Amino acid sequence: MTAARTYTGTPGNLAFLARRLKKGEIVAVPTETVYGLAGDATSARACMRIFKAKGRPTDDPLIVHIASLKDLERVAVPNPGALLLARAFWPGPLTLVLPKTGAVPDLATAGLPSVAVRMPSHPLFRKLIRLAGVPLAAPSANPFGYVSPTSAAHVAKHLGRRIRYILDGGSSSIGLESTIVDMRNPRRPVLLRPGAVTKDEIERVLGVRVARRRKSPEGASVAPGQMARHYSPRTPVRLHASLTFTEARHGSSSAAWLFVGKPAALGPIPANVYWLDPLGDLRRAARRLFSVLRELDEGKFSAIHVERPSGKGIAEALLDRLVRAASR
Repeated sequence: MTAARTYTGTPGNLAFLARRLKKGEIVAVPTETVYGLAGDATSARACMRIFKAKGRPTDDPLIVHIASLKDLERVAVPNPGALLLARAFWPGPLTLVLPKTGAVPDLATAGLPSVAVRMPSHPLFRKLIRLAGVPLAAPSANPFGYVSPTSAAHVAKHLGRRIRYILDGGSSSIGLESTIVDMRNPRRPVLLRPGAVTKDEIERVLGVRVARRRKSPEGASVAPGQMARHYSPRTPVRLHASLTFTEARHGSSSAAWLFVGKPAALGPIPANVYWLDPLGDLRRAARRLFSVLRELDEGKFSAIHVERPSGKGIAEALLDRLVRAASR
């Protein structure tokens, strides 16, 4: 296959890409979380194209994206608790797991009677969903298990020979995949994956405690992002409970040393020492995490040593991605 062509978000380009989606083809798209690989969520053929392009196993379900709340009932069976969360956080980085309707093929949901669904806030993606006239399944637009893409250039580098179309909507504003909550039983919601919408925020809206998934499920997962090893560069990642500049300076010079904030340096900072945000702002750090991991993965380092982020909220999402990246 020839290299994918990248399109800007002009009305003509959006109309063209929407026609491609209607014909069952797949398109890499920008979202506020990470770039996704989109196809008609009601078409098993289109969903299979997504799985094949990514090299993704079919027991890992896809997230279905909608453009408006009225479209939710087309793909899922909502309950009052789910609607509370949708009205509070949509459009935005929150995915809800609910019973599915017959409009969604079993292939998209790993054969399970549930579906993961969200309404993205990126304006170009939502326009594309409306123009296509169908909900769009869209996992991250990267080879399965690798670091998620947060720019069109990331998509082109790793999927550019497997797909034909990339919609460029700039860098992802959040940089981490969506929060996922299992709302099949609204009295016992379960946080399946932390993200920019935090557990505390969800609990305030629902007025009930949100449980955490404590172990990997057996068989097919009800949502993506549940594997022990995921979001992983090829270079081994070593996660440290704490990390100091002195340790980095005296550690292996062939390795990269990554801090959340700029380390307090006693002397010049070596070229193999990196940080996610100069001031340690966790939301800005999250926005840069995957792009920095990709940069380091291309740097031919022997390992990537990473400082463990601490705290609640977005820190939990950062830690989740790093734990999975470091898993062996």
